[in-house]
Amino acid sequence: MLKWPSVVCAVVAAGAVVGAGGQQAPTDSPQALVARTCVGCHNDRTHSGNLSLASFDVATAGEHADVAEKMIRKLRAGQMPPPGSRRPDETSLARLADALEAQVDARAADAPPGRRTFQRLNRAEYARSVHDLLALDADAGSYLPLDSKSANFDNIADAQLLSPTLMQAYLTAAAEISRLAVGDPDATAREATYAVSRWASQREHVEGAPYGTRGGVSVVHTFPADGDYRFRVSFYHETTGALYGNGRAALHTAEAPEQIEISIDGARAALLDIDRWMSTSDPDGVNLRTEPIAIAAGPHRIAAAFIRRFEGPAQDLISPLEWSIASTSIADAYGFTTLPHLRDLAITGPMKVTGISDTPSRAKIFTCRPRAGSQQIVCAREIVSRLASQAFRRPVAERDVAALMDLYTRGAKDAGFEAGVRMAIEGILASPRFVFRLEEPPSAARAGRSYALSDLDLASRLSFFLWATGPDEALLRLAERGRLSSPATLEQQVRRMLADARSDVLASRFASQWLRLQDLDKINPDVRFYPDFDEQLKSAMRRETELFFRHIVREDRPVLDLFSADYTFVDERLARHYGIPDIVGTEFRKAPYADARRRGLLAHGSILTLSSHADRTSPVLRGKWVMEVLLGTPPPPPPPNVPDLEATADSEDGRMRTVRGSSCHRMIDPIGIALENFDVTGAWRIKDNGMPVDPASALYDGTPLSGPADLRGALLKRSRVLIQTFTENLMTFALGRRLGYEDMPAVRTIVRHAAAADHRFSAFVVGIVNAPAFRMKSADVQTDAAGDQR
Repeated sequence: MLKWPSVVCAVVAAGAVVGAGGQQAPTDSPQALVARTCVGCHNDRTHSGNLSLASFDVATAGEHADVAEKMIRKLRAGQMPPPGSRRPDETSLARLADALEAQVDARAADAPPGRRTFQRLNRAEYARSVHDLLALDADAGSYLPLDSKSANFDNIADAQLLSPTLMQAYLTAAAEISRLAVGDPDATAREATYAVSRWASQREHVEGAPYGTRGGVSVVHTFPADGDYRFRVSFYHETTGALYGNGRAALHTAEAPEQIEISIDGARAALLDIDRWMSTSDPDGVNLRTEPIAIAAGPHRIAAAFIRRFEGPAQDLISPLEWSIASTSIADAYGFTTLPHLRDLAITGPMKVTGISDTPSRAKIFTCRPRAGSQQIVCAREIVSRLASQAFRRPVAERDVAALMDLYTRGAKDAGFEAGVRMAIEGILASPRFVFRLEEPPSAARAGRSYALSDLDLASRLSFFLWATGPDEALLRLAERGRLSSPATLEQQVRRMLADARSDVLASRFASQWLRLQDLDKINPDVRFYPDFDEQLKSAMRRETELFFRHIVREDRPVLDLFSADYTFVDERLARHYGIPDIVGTEFRKAPYADARRRGLLAHGSILTLSSHADRTSPVLRGKWVMEVLLGTPPPPPPPNVPDLEATADSEDGRMRTVRGSSCHRMIDPIGIALENFDVTGAWRIKDNGMPVDPASALYDGTPLSGPADLRGALLKRSRVLIQTFTENLMTFALGRRLGYEDMPAVRTIVRHAAAADHRFSAFVVGIVNAPAFRMKSADVQTDAAGDQR
C-alpha cells in the first residue's frame, strides 16, 4: 500500500510533466524528477517545510536561488526524498542537483561580494594583539564580557553588540594593561585568585610545578611592581567541614605532616605544614598563608603544589579511581587512600612597592632612553609612533600621533617620562583604531557598489583570519607598498603564514568553535557511572582534537583526513582510555589507532563526550551534532509538548531499556545509534545497561549501518557535502559574517579548485582569500532625511 506522498507523486507522474513555462518536459529530465518526486509534498496545498515547488522551473532556478540552494543542500546530503518515501536512483538525484547548481552558478557570476559592519576585537583577538604589541600575556576574560556567538563563531560582526558597559570594559582594560606593561610604582594591594577545578585529580605532577610535587596549580602571574606579596592556599574539605585527606588511610601524621610548597620560577619560596585536623570551623578555615615574600615586577611562574610522599600503586580495598576526589564521603573511610587537595591559590600585593624591575614588556616599549630632559619628547614620540602604527595596523597619521603626545604630556607633567608613556599607551589601547577593525572605503566608492579593499585592510583581514592578531612587519611592509593584493604575492603570504606557529590558533579558535569543543566545559559525566573521568582526561580529549587539526594545517594534509585518519594524538592517560598500547608520559604524540573501530573525528573522545548526557549516551545529540556540524543540515526543532528522550521511563517490564529502545527520530537517530559502541566518555563498550549494544540501523537514504565504520563510509560516500560544509564554516570564520544563499556559488568554486589540489588545507585558504567576498566589499547604502537612497 502506497503512503500518501507516494500516491500524490504517482498521480502527478501519470499525467503530463509540465514545466513552469507550460512546456512539456522529458520524463527523464530534472524538471520531470521535481514534478514526480518533490511536488507531491512541496505544493501550494501542503506546503511541507514551508516550501512549494508547484511553479518551480529548473531552467530558471537562478532566478529563485534561495529555493534552489535549499533543494541542492538536501539533495546532496541525501535527505530528500525523506525516509519512507519512494526514492529515485542516486544518479537521477545527482543530475537534478547538478542542473540546479549550474543554473544558480551561471547567474551568480556578477553577484556582489557582500558586506559586513565593522568588527571589534573579541577576547582572543584582544589578548593576542596585546601580547604582540606589549609582550604581555593579559587575561582578556578578566576585563571583557563573554563574546556573543553567531553561526558557531565569536567573530561575527553583526553579533558583536556595543553597549556603554562594554566600552567601559575596554577602557578599564586599557588602564590596567598599560600599568602592568610599564610597571606601576603606585600599585596598591589587590588579590588575584586561581581556582583548581573540583574535577581535577591531584595525585600526579602538574605541568609547570617543580618535580617531586603532586597536584596543586601552576600559573604565570604578572606582578605590577617590585615589592612584598603574600600567598594564601585553600583546601577542599568534607561535608562535615574537616580537611579532605585526613582519614585513616591518609599519609598524614604528627611527625610527618603533609606539606605544600610555594615556588617562584621553580625555586622554593615557602613550605607550609598542613594541619591534619584543620576545619572550616577554625578561625581561618581550611586556609594557610605565607609571610610576605619579595618578588620583582613582571611575569613569574607561581606554583603551589604538595610534596610527593609516595610513588607506586595504592593498595586500597578497590582499585583507586582516576578521579582522586570523586567523592568526599569516603574521606574518613577505611581502606581508601585519600590526600589533601588544593582548592585555590590567592596572590595578594604588593604590600610595599620597592621599585620597578626590567620586564619583557618594558624592553618592548622603551626602545630608547632620554639622557636629558630635552630628549624626552623626541624619545616619547618615537615610542608612541612605533606602538601606534603596530596597534592601528597601518602607518599612523600625524593627527593621531599629536593626540597621543598630548596624553603623554599630561602624564609626564607630574609623574615623569615613564608615566607619560604609560598614559599614551593607555590611549592607544582605548583608541577605536585598535579596538575596532575599521575598513575605510576609497573616496570614489559609490553607495551600493562594490570596491576592492585597500592592501592595508586586506592585510588585517588575512592576519586576523590566520593568526587572530594584527599583521606582522613583513605583511604590513608589502601592504604599504601596494603589493599584497597581487594574487601571486597574496598566495605566497598565505603559505608563509600557515607555516608560522601563529597559525596554531586555527586549531584553538576555528576548529574548536566549528566542532563546538567549548561544550565539553558544560558536561561532567556522572561519577556514579564514570568515576575515572576527571579534568585531566577532559583536557586531554580537547587537546587531542586541537593537535589533530593543527597537524592537518601544518602538514597541509587533505581535509578528508579529518573524517578518515587512522591516527591521532594522545598522551598516556588518553591512550589508556582508548586502549592504545606503548604510550608513556604526559607528552602528546602522533599514534596509530589500535584497530579499525576508531577513525577520524567521530572517534575522538571530545566529540563523543560533548554529544552525550552526563549519565547516558544520546543518539539524538550525536545524530544532531553530525547533521549540524559535518553535514550542514540542522534538523528542525522538535514539536511542542514532546518529552525529551530522558524524560521517558527508563525501564520496561522490570528491565532497563537501552538507548536504542527509546529512539524514535528516523532522520537523526540512525547516525547516533551507529556510534552506540562508544560510551559517554568515548570508551569502547559492548553492553549498555547490561544489554548488548546493537549499533545496527539504516541511514535516512537507506544505507545500512552496523557500527562506526559503516557510518564513516556512508558519510565519506557523500564527501562532497563534508567538504562543502567545512568550506562554508571556514569562509564564515574568515569573513566575520554569516553566509547566505548568495555565497554558495563562491563556496562551490573554492571546493572545485581545492579538488584539483587533492583537497589540501592550504587550497581552501587560498581559495577563500582570493574570493571576491574576502578581497572586496559592498559600500553602504545611505539614506537622506526623506528616506531616499543615495
